[in-house]
Amino acid sequence: MHEDVMAPLCSVFRRYLRSQDLKYTPERADILNAIIEEDGLFEAETLMDSMRVGGYNVSKATLYRTIKLLRESGIIQEVLIDGKQAHYQLIYGRSPIDAIVCMRTGKRIEFSSDDLMQWRDALCKEHGWKPVGHRVVIYALSPE
Repeated sequence: MHEDVMAPLCSVFRRYLRSQDLKYTPERADILNAIIEEDGLFEAETLMDSMRVGGYNVSKATLYRTIKLLRESGIIQEVLIDGKQAHYQLIYGRSPIDAIVCMRTGKRIEFSSDDLMQWRDALCKEHGWKPVGHRVVIYALSPE
């Protein structure tokens, strides 16, 4: 899957950077590659740690700036779980992963709903928009 995703994501990210008069640097390429390798949610700090273990030398400032740019370009999204630490996930080219999160325990149940996708598509069509992704997080209290 990595090769299938990397080429289009590089193109999307390069176009976005060009639109902002920024360059697609080797460090930004390494960060994008590391994010593609992540499976599901990740935190900036853990991504930086895994990159360093993998032999990449990336500064904290570059990582955070690149994450901001990847969010702005629609490649990744921030996922709010507990309000303490920002988590991110790759969304471009992937099926949406929605979640129910317990406000007391932090337990998270991921789900996917065809009904939700149909509602999203109908809502966008009604307004003349083209859906490219979504995120739904339902905050609840689990029975535990």
